[in-house]
Amino acid sequence: MNDINVPVYLVVIIGGVLAFIGVGIGYMLRKSTAEKLILSAEFKAKEILAEAAKNAESLKKEKVLEAKDEAHQIRKEIDRETKDRRAEMQKLERRNLQKEEALDRKSANLEVKEEKMAAKLRSIENKESEVDALYEKQISELERISELTIEEAKSQLLADIEKEVKHDAVLLMKDIEGKAKEEATKKAKDVLAHAIQKCAADYVAETTVSLVNLPNDEMKGRIIGREGRNIRALETLTGVDLIIDDTPEAVILSSFDPIRREIARVALEKLIIDGRIHPARIEEMVEKSKKEIDQLIKTEGENATFEVGIHNLHPELIKLVGRLKYRTSYGQNVLKHSIEVAHLAGLMAAEIGADVKIAKRAGLLHDIGKAVDHDLEGTHIELGMQILKKYRESKAVIHAMSTHHGDYEPETVEAVLVTAADALSAARPGARRETLDTYIKRLESLEGIANSYDGVDKSFAIQAGREVRVVVIPEKINDDDMFMLAREISKKIEADLDYPGQIKVHVIRESRVTDFAK
Repeated sequence: MNDINVPVYLVVIIGGVLAFIGVGIGYMLRKSTAEKLILSAEFKAKEILAEAAKNAESLKKEKVLEAKDEAHQIRKEIDRETKDRRAEMQKLERRNLQKEEALDRKSANLEVKEEKMAAKLRSIENKESEVDALYEKQISELERISELTIEEAKSQLLADIEKEVKHDAVLLMKDIEGKAKEEATKKAKDVLAHAIQKCAADYVAETTVSLVNLPNDEMKGRIIGREGRNIRALETLTGVDLIIDDTPEAVILSSFDPIRREIARVALEKLIIDGRIHPARIEEMVEKSKKEIDQLIKTEGENATFEVGIHNLHPELIKLVGRLKYRTSYGQNVLKHSIEVAHLAGLMAAEIGADVKIAKRAGLLHDIGKAVDHDLEGTHIELGMQILKKYRESKAVIHAMSTHHGDYEPETVEAVLVTAADALSAARPGARRETLDTYIKRLESLEGIANSYDGVDKSFAIQAGREVRVVVIPEKINDDDMFMLAREISKKIEADLDYPGQIKVHVIRESRVTDFAK
């Protein structure tokens, strides 16, 4: 069979028609299905809405009922509170009425009392007038009898009262002071005795010259040198005067500065041992001696702080403490004195419960200004305060050391203890030497103060100025005045004189009657 040849475009057209027909059929089927689904969904939605409307109506009715019940309860509560408040207001009204009635009764009573008081006041005024008249009459009668006016009587009465009060005051002062002195003396003696028993210091009398022994008299010529070159070099380098006289086998070194004198002594002894004495060697030995003395000063300062038990001192302060070894005051070695003051102040502080560390520290440093007073201007108190402030010592220590000569008023117990320890160490027999002129001048000043008071016949300073005996004129000074006179003289001595320790003022009043048998 022969193949039938169909044109291609016809096949394409037929295929397109068939495809279009298929698409149309599919569209119709999908549309029909979709309409069914929409109808079903609308039906379900209506059912759901109807059910929701029923539920909402039911819930609304329930809430309305609940709201009505709650409003009813609130109304009942408000009614109950209103009734209670009305009852309380009625009670308050009744109370107010009762109070008003009571106030009315009191007001009536007050009016009655006021009338009575007015009557009493009128009666009192009348009586006062009568009393004034009687008083004037009595005053006039008293003036007539006593022949004194009111002012004269007052003056006489006041004078008598003043005399009597003064007498009683003197007796009371004597009694109080006697008891206070007895207790204070006993306690002070115990404290001082206890402190002195625990503290014992050796003293060496210092002078302004040092003696250097020589192996032979020929050494004097070598020390002088050709045309005096050696002795001039030694004096120039050390600032010390060398005295070479007829004293056998000895040379005297003289200087107000003990450190310079010690440097010269050590250097000279080294030169004597070495045997080579010439300006260059002298300069070398002086430098070595200076280094040795500086080291010795530091060692002495460290030993002093160790002995007293003081720590954390600035290194420069330790050196200044060591310099006190070469400083004297009235022949008393200042370093030994400072150590003793530190011990005494610490012991007394321990006895009375004060700060032992501050007392000891201030005691050791109280004369630190004397280490530099040869080089700087000012008192050793002011110099000491500047030094301690420079090296950041505490205010308590600076204050305690600044008051030991009375330049500042003591404000702490430790300051008083340092002052007492300083006076105790300085006043101890043999501790210090005093020039004859100064000693005599102090005694004359002491007697002059006593003789300056009216009623004093004569006075005598005895016991090396530790006591002054004042003889008074018995016609001018009575027994009570003696007590006041002794106190005034004591205060005057404290204000005008500088002295170590204390001075006893002894007032003597005696009556002497002389007659002759013929």
